[in-house]
Amino acid sequence: MELMLTEKQIRVLRYFRDYRRERGISPTLDEAAKALGVSKITVHEHLNQLSRKGAVHRDRAKARAVAILHDPDADPDVPTADAVPTIPLVGMIAAGRPIDALEDREEVSLTDLVPTGDQIYLLRVRGKSMIEDHIDDGDLVVVERRENAVDGDIVVAILEDEEATLKRFYRERNGLIRLQPANASMEPIFTDNVQVRGVVRGVVRRFR
Repeated sequence: MELMLTEKQIRVLRYFRDYRRERGISPTLDEAAKALGVSKITVHEHLNQLSRKGAVHRDRAKARAVAILHDPDADPDVPTADAVPTIPLVGMIAAGRPIDALEDREEVSLTDLVPTGDQIYLLRVRGKSMIEDHIDDGDLVVVERRENAVDGDIVVAILEDEEATLKRFYRERNGLIRLQPANASMEPIFTDNVQVRGVVRGVVRRFR
């Protein structure tokens, strides 16, 4: 699918692409601003727009981490070398009754498993209040930055005392918000003063 990019966005995209090809890393915002003859803020805004349009992926925790997902000068049918990596999906495995071992290979992009973008961030879970929703102590939750939620969403909630908690969100008929743990040994929290800071979109767990 062809992306709708402005001439200035294409210029920024080409600069980051060529820099990575020559040096193996991305330029800093300062380096890009000097090379392109614009301000650092301008480069930052162009990268934000390119990220929203799916042309790049930024790791905001690192100064030189802009992955090029779209090459404006490449054949659209040929994937770019700097694309988000994929992992082979080779079939199914039974967790209950055994099934026939069949291999049916396809490639799965990591962005299909874990959403990315400016509004996505990770939090490491501490505690077992959501264990019955298969979110355990030490897991990483993938959170979409949002201030609204619908009943049943797992949310990052900020309580009146500025304490942050991970719970399922429900609106009660009496006007209160119920923050429901997924642990039968724990009681729900009822409150009329809560801020939603994000909604969980996925869980990442590493086995050691």
